[in-house]
Amino acid sequence: MTAEHTLDVLDLHLGYDGPDIVRGLTTAIPPRKVTAIIGANASGKSTLLRGMARLLAPRGGQVLLDGVPVHGMRSVDVARVVGLLPQSPVAPDGITVGDLVARGRYPHQGWFRHWTPQDDLAVGSALAATGTADLVDRHLRDLSGGQRQRVWIAMALAQETDVLLLDEPTTFLDLNFQVEVLDLLTDLNRARGTTVVMVLHDLNLACRYADHVVAMKAGEIVVEGRPGDVIDAAVIADVFDLRCDVLVDPRSGTPMIVPLGRHHAGSRV
Repeated sequence: MTAEHTLDVLDLHLGYDGPDIVRGLTTAIPPRKVTAIIGANASGKSTLLRGMARLLAPRGGQVLLDGVPVHGMRSVDVARVVGLLPQSPVAPDGITVGDLVARGRYPHQGWFRHWTPQDDLAVGSALAATGTADLVDRHLRDLSGGQRQRVWIAMALAQETDVLLLDEPTTFLDLNFQVEVLDLLTDLNRARGTTVVMVLHDLNLACRYADHVVAMKAGEIVVEGRPGDVIDAAVIADVFDLRCDVLVDPRSGTPMIVPLGRHHAGSRV
């Protein structure tokens, strides 16, 4: 099992060139659980994730990792505990799949530590788990969008951090691969106790796979908690401006959102 770490956000303000995107946000990520951050476009989900990963300095407030402000920590120390898969990762030109996934081991190297069998095992396990082992010698630029996404996830897994942050990890993936990736992250959480925090657009998958959901609107949290406790039609209407029915998923027992469009809002006669 991984070590248990706390990740707390206190009165956090984040932005880029203009006004704050995240405004006075406070939350505590449940350790060793799967958390899904949901919300409409431009609600601040990705910005919050970047702040938690120490990629974006706060304008106010702070992010605490085990009670220590992450923006005062060394990058390598954070990277050994917190891994991040950003929304649009960029790789060097001409890099192969094997070389990219191996980069996930860099935080573990240090000045005097060289590549070890443990590194080989971590990379091999990550490739196998994501179904990318047969791509190891191919160039990343030659892969499809779905293949590239699985390779990036493999790199994040190879880092073997105790906390894993993922910004829309199912982007570009067909539905079967979306489910496989979320199953993989759930396995990682249950087998190793990895704390998983991910931004997801598919509300039904978020409700099915997350132990904890954080629903954001305009840079603030509207509700958070167990999906079955906090997700209802009123919340979906507020967060997404969407009329819907919220039913019980017959397989998982979690909330299942059924949108009500103009043409299907009522039963046909």
